[in-house]
Amino acid sequence: MVIQIDRETLEEVRKMFRNLEGSVILRFFRPSGECRFCEDTEKIVEILSSLSDKISYEIREEGSSLADKFNVDMFPALLVHGEKEYNVRFFGIPAGYEFGALIEDIIDVSRGRPSLSEKLAKIVAEKIKKRVRIMVFVTPTCPYCPLAVRTAHKLAMANPLITGDMIEALEFEELANQYSVYAVPKNVIKVDGEDALEFEGAAPDPYFIAQIFKALKEPLPEELLDDISNSEI
Repeated sequence: MVIQIDRETLEEVRKMFRNLEGSVILRFFRPSGECRFCEDTEKIVEILSSLSDKISYEIREEGSSLADKFNVDMFPALLVHGEKEYNVRFFGIPAGYEFGALIEDIIDVSRGRPSLSEKLAKIVAEKIKKRVRIMVFVTPTCPYCPLAVRTAHKLAMANPLITGDMIEALEFEELANQYSVYAVPKNVIKVDGEDALEFEGAAPDPYFIAQIFKALKEPLPEELLDDISNSEI
């Protein structure tokens, strides 16, 4: 894959980045072995960092102390950090439609707050008290996948107990086969390290949050019910 971002797109992203508030660091971790798209991913990171002086990046290897610190268990991995080290992660290249999700994540992280309603952010922050990992399997050509990825990342920003992972199914084919990924986005929710629930498709934020409570085997907060009934799935 050869990454080519046209001048018009770059200029549009540059304009969006003018509204960045705080600093952002993109941390890319390469695997110790063969990596098909690592150079392309590094190119994306370099290009984005050149569009704003508020964005920096660093390249690390599998086995580095930082990989251990951030509990990176698969490679390649790209972490999007701001003043807080959020669990916002991309496993595999953020290309195609996922490039847009990365841009929006950078903006959210720079602001230090997710693009969630105040009510939903409060529910996620206060009601979820176990470790939750959301794994969203995607492909670069899937137009709906970024919606699911963005939801997972917004929830990770709202609560440090939540980890939001984009997983590029073609790069992590063995893992995708393990979870029978035949259509994307495929969402897997793990609770305290154990598989708890799976569902396919992109869903509105309230419905996605409801799936987490289902995975937790906990009743839905009453304040979430109205949002679910008003959501189009």
